[in-house]
Amino acid sequence: MLKGFKEFIMRGNVVDLAVAVVIGAAFGAVVKAIVDGLINPLIAAIFGKQDISGVWAFTINDADFSIGLILQAALNFLCVAAAVYFVIVMPLNKLAERRARGQEPEPDPLTTDQELLTEIRDLLRSRSV
Repeated sequence: MLKGFKEFIMRGNVVDLAVAVVIGAAFGAVVKAIVDGLINPLIAAIFGKQDISGVWAFTINDADFSIGLILQAALNFLCVAAAVYFVIVMPLNKLAERRARGQEPEPDPLTTDQELLTEIRDLLRSRSV
């Protein structure tokens, strides 16, 4: 049962899906808090504004434009992407490299019951052909 679960988890598409969920939820919230609470106020202080959305903000014909909002979104994205890469993607790539070199631990030997079931399966296959 655990072997099947391990194979399911290590499939490429499942890992990609898990990374996407993690990006959207956990890392997104944590990194957004760091960026909003620390980095954005620092940038805003450098430019003498209350927050980063006020940086390079201007109005034309009562329409408000804010380059700072675009900078904030880009900064959030880059921080989340870096966190996911270094915490999830890079360790999984190292694991894949070890597997390719054959450094993965050997699976447990089959129990007597498993060997017997394998023999029965093989006999049934040979009779049905």
